[in-house]
Amino acid sequence: MTDVEFSEALEAVLRDLRAQCAVQPRIRVDDSYGIMLHAPDGTGQGFTSPLGGTAAEQLANLADQVQEWAVEALWSKGAPAVWPHCPDHPDTHPLTATVVADTAVWVCPKSGATVARIGELEQR
Repeated sequence: MTDVEFSEALEAVLRDLRAQCAVQPRIRVDDSYGIMLHAPDGTGQGFTSPLGGTAAEQLANLADQVQEWAVEALWSKGAPAVWPHCPDHPDTHPLTATVVADTAVWVCPKSGATVARIGELEQR
């Protein structure tokens, strides 16, 4: 994954984070760790550029990494640790990042229904 592809993939996931997450990150570039998301409590997480796989698989992998950050940030704030929200099962489980028909999407892990393409979650 090139730097441009990584930046575009990260921006798609951050659109989803802005649309539905109660905790918003401070984004910083660290010389040692690369791009990092920092929670309001000061904790940070760096991201690895997914190696191998299709562009859709790499995007789903990156979305999974950001989801880990969001769940931890929500938990540390005392909020329900669910992101992104499943519209069919509110506050019970997060959606899962996966690939369906060569497209990176968020799916309900209970029903398997596709909710949205990664980067296209609706504002909540």
